[in-house]
Amino acid sequence: MSDHLLDHVRSYLDRDPDERVAYVRAPRWIGHQVAKDTHRRLADLLSRPASLRTQGLMLVGPYANGKTMIAERFAVEHLRTASKQKVWIVQTREGAGLGHFYASILQALRAPIGDRSVGRKAEQVDHLLASLKPRVLIFDEFHNTLRGRTRDIEAIFAFLRRIGRQYDVAPVLIGEVAVYDFVNATSEMASRLDLLSVPRWHYDEDYLTLLDSLEAALPLARVSDLSDERLARQIFNLSEGLIGEIITIVTKAAVAAIGSGAERITKAGIDELHHVPISHRRNSALRESLL
Repeated sequence: MSDHLLDHVRSYLDRDPDERVAYVRAPRWIGHQVAKDTHRRLADLLSRPASLRTQGLMLVGPYANGKTMIAERFAVEHLRTASKQKVWIVQTREGAGLGHFYASILQALRAPIGDRSVGRKAEQVDHLLASLKPRVLIFDEFHNTLRGRTRDIEAIFAFLRRIGRQYDVAPVLIGEVAVYDFVNATSEMASRLDLLSVPRWHYDEDYLTLLDSLEAALPLARVSDLSDERLARQIFNLSEGLIGEIITIVTKAAVAAIGSGAERITKAGIDELHHVPISHRRNSALRESLL
């Protein structure tokens, strides 16, 4: 009856509903092909020989499509095996300007920030890069830095070029398509950053395999057949091909199936979630009801 589940998932069927729900809601790694390819490219950056002109990467794609999880997984795996941390993730702060940008780096490197001028923050960043000697700096949501004055954006790109030359750091920029547009506005940056695309999923065999993988990882006693045409199309249309939305829909439906005792995800169960696709939320009936 539980042959559809992975071996380590079957044991959860014997646990109480709260434990099962907690397991379903826990973050899970989806090792799809784009994620694996990205990890290989990041590993290449980490193991490269020293250079005065380091190459970096852009990891570009729509919101809610798993870019951050890919980077975080790589950083965690690095920490598990490395004797000294060489990969750092910078959560780029909201707000434009050099001050916000340097503060993001200082926070990522676990340094006290205080009330410092932009110049002092820049000096502190340089000191930390010289002492910590990172090999890869990953800037998540880098598009946050691109909303300011042109001269600030130019200074940020100049910083990314300089840390390669001065500290042998390879930058990785994660964000939406604006990152690609700004980087390719000048050949100076475009020649230093290779593109890795994280596109929306297509309705194809890879997508159906993803659904099968998710079903095998969810402790439901009955088979849901998520890759069946009707269910697969329903989930695809609601998610609009975004992996974050796919996982959200399947997770909520699995939690509801445990709570109701149905023990399987059905089309009717997904209908009861009343999930609104991202592109429809601005004009949804829910918004109108708030007026």
